[in-house]
Amino acid sequence: MSQPSIGSPRPAVSAVGEMSELIELLEVVWERGRDTVSDQPVSSAQARVLFLVEGNGQLNLRELGRLLEAAPPSVTRLCDRLQAVGFLERHPGCDDRREVLLQLTPAGRTYLARLRARRQQVLAEAMAAMPQASRAALATGLAAFCAAVAEPLRLPAPESFTGRTA
Repeated sequence: MSQPSIGSPRPAVSAVGEMSELIELLEVVWERGRDTVSDQPVSSAQARVLFLVEGNGQLNLRELGRLLEAAPPSVTRLCDRLQAVGFLERHPGCDDRREVLLQLTPAGRTYLARLRARRQQVLAEAMAAMPQASRAALATGLAAFCAAVAEPLRLPAPESFTGRTA
């Protein structure tokens, strides 16, 4: 069998397979991390809401539903739980009082900071076993990947990947 040429889609197919496996492993790590950073554990869907609200500064319910691709009642229930545990606040819009704006509370920001720290600890331990050149290549590739994923969602690329090398 011949080697694929540089312009061939074959390396991309291989990378997609590797990324899929990585995501499955990270989902296991992420679930463990969520349950260890607070006495108020949140579901993965609720954590996604917190990340989206944080990344956008302030969101309304309609835009959050669009980003989650979820029905309004589901979005409302997610926000109800996050408000009940003190991680999210709702405010009426300035221009339209029927609009509901979402904002993280200090407790919500603390939760996300602790969750990120826990996840980064687990990843750092795994990456410590990699050669330095592989870590640097991974950091460069992940920065480009995160930007490509964030752009169509109109989200800022995660700061943890911008301008860093391993």
